[in-house]
Amino acid sequence: MQIDIKYFGMLAEITGCDSEKVESEIQTVADLQKVLLDKYPDFKNKDFRIAQNQELVALETKLTGQEIAVLPPFAGG
Repeated sequence: MQIDIKYFGMLAEITGCDSEKVESEIQTVADLQKVLLDKYPDFKNKDFRIAQNQELVALETKLTGQEIAVLPPFAGG
């Protein structure tokens, strides 16, 4: 499955890109998180959330191969 990942804020700075395509057989958001932590060790020191199709999702959520966003913490108000 090809996964389109978009990075925002400080996470884009860490990766050195705003987006990338990843070809992988990973199944869940937790699997994706592990791949990202292995690829970008600086993510281990950062708090971030993963959204699928513009909706924040839990780690056990199955990936659909659609748009993934990796988001830094943000304040609401």
